Amino acid sequence: MDTYEGQFGEFTITAKDRLDVKIYRIALLIAAISVAFGSFLVYTDIFGNSTPLIVSILFLIYSIALAIALFKIHIYLKVLHQALQLFLGIGSIASLAIAIIASQQNLTFAAYIFQNPLSLFGVGFSIAAVTGIYFKEAFCFNRLETKLLVLLVPILVLGHIFGFLSGGIVEKALAIAWGLLFLVFAIRKLFQAIPDDIGDKSVFAYLERTQKNDGITT
Repeated sequence: MDTYEGQFGEFTITAKDRLDVKIYRIALLIAAISVAFGSFLVYTDIFGNSTPLIVSILFLIYSIALAIALFKIHIYLKVLHQALQLFLGIGSIASLAIAIIASQQNLTFAAYIFQNPLSLFGVGFSIAAVTGIYFKEAFCFNRLETKLLVLLVPILVLGHIFGFLSGGIVEKALAIAWGLLFLVFAIRKLFQAIPDDIGDKSVFAYLERTQKNDGITT
């Protein structure tokens, strides 16, 4: 265990803390690879009729990896952390419902979303969850790629929903840029000092004590 001086006193970083960070980073990398590969497949169609099925599987992998990342991530604001987990939960339930509807129409999950842009109002919650991670990382570490992702991803999703990108060259470029920037972000995280992602544990302890005291006084 390593001891550090935090804003509200000393705290220790344990082997479990370090393992949690490693799991978080690996989960992010898996999610990033899924997005990057999926975006590449959608706009190159190198697997022909098999592309929608592969993209659907990649989205499932992305969702599982993101769930693990959101379970292991350290965020000072508990309400924000819970909101991102809630977003992923809503998005996952919506995705399951859409997958069932798509199968009834002999379509893959990915093909249904592409043909029915409004379905992204539900699935988009999963994308909002990862955008929340980009925002957290941009705020905490001032990374250029995450700042770009915070702007790019909502534009891409809303552009597809409302049709102002309409599957054209701009939408393709944004989708591929999302995958590439996500990969850059995830790979750079692998080389970042582990204590950075653990943060000041004395702040977590202080916030927990404050919430307990508020509960007692009310």
